Amino acid sequence: MIKFLDLKEVNAQYADELKQVASEVIDSGWYLLGEKVKQFEKHLAEFVGVKHSIGVANGLDALRLILKAYIEIGVMQEGDEIIVPANTYIATILAITDNRLKPVLVEPDINTYNLDISLIEQHISERTKAIMVVHLYGQVCWSQQLEAIAKKYNLKVIEDNAQAIGAYWNGKRTGSLGDAAGFSFYPGKNLGALGDSGAVTCNNDELAEVIRAIANYGCKVKYHNEYQGLNSRLDEIQAAFLDVKIKYIDAENQHRREIAQYFCENIKHPEIILPNAQNISLFTPQCSLSHVWHLFVIRIKERNILQQYLTENGIQTLIHYPIPPHKQFCYNEWNQLSYPITELIHNEELSLPISPVMTEEEIISLVTVVNAFNNNKI
Repeated sequence: MIKFLDLKEVNAQYADELKQVASEVIDSGWYLLGEKVKQFEKHLAEFVGVKHSIGVANGLDALRLILKAYIEIGVMQEGDEIIVPANTYIATILAITDNRLKPVLVEPDINTYNLDISLIEQHISERTKAIMVVHLYGQVCWSQQLEAIAKKYNLKVIEDNAQAIGAYWNGKRTGSLGDAAGFSFYPGKNLGALGDSGAVTCNNDELAEVIRAIANYGCKVKYHNEYQGLNSRLDEIQAAFLDVKIKYIDAENQHRREIAQYFCENIKHPEIILPNAQNISLFTPQCSLSHVWHLFVIRIKERNILQQYLTENGIQTLIHYPIPPHKQFCYNEWNQLSYPITELIHNEELSLPISPVMTEEEIISLVTVVNAFNNNKI
């Protein structure tokens, strides 16, 4: 079986270091808001290229806290609108509605599956306060046009960087491109903890201070609650694990690029739509545009039949995501809305295994099996 992602093998590479830092945390007797968190926050900020990094409990909280802080400092208020891609994991939307802000869903570009930046301007109103871009599947969603729109309308740009740590645009890392960014370190992410965790990055001193306070029950000083806050803190032990693994993230991302390049050059099935990656720079680190291939996403009309075939041939795949946010029951007021490009992607998308621990034999075998798919024989 070629696993979609073998987390045991991913973490086995660094097992000795992980066990060592776990022992250090256990022996320290200090398990929250300690030196390991400070150390990881410092290293993450340096890696991304920003002034501030705030460790939080998970990726959803990272986005929630950014918006909540903007409300607290008067940049936004309840009812304001946030432009957001219709094609995203639901956490992006939940962060907006949780703050009683209004998501304005915009269709993606069918070639990249990311927010179609050319459609943004027609959705801007007097209540629009921000654009939330999602670097989906590890692909960078950014352009000079996006920057110009944000400047023209005085909008904040918030990055959902849950899937793209380490990616570059014009020499800058994602997470440093906008006004603030949310990260997820869910175990399956390119930089994954051994449990839930996340972070916020930004260059704004006031924003960082307010986010850090809100995440700690609304306190800047213990027992002095300035805000109606949350309990969203990065654990010492997860910070220690992440601080070990961040040293290897660039090398792991480059291995993902090499696998993606092999897939793009060798998967030849006529019914399969590969990622739009003709530009070889997408497979090269620190260039003008460099993705990190968190997911390798293909599309095919007979998606469920192909998935069944691959399962029967020992290849585990996943669907990201089977139901778009506007069709979810929790947003039933949107269920009658039509976003045809988003719906097409969700009906045809299939994610193939890609990870830094895939062997050459697995990579070649996967391509061979995919190319042999014959829908007529299923």
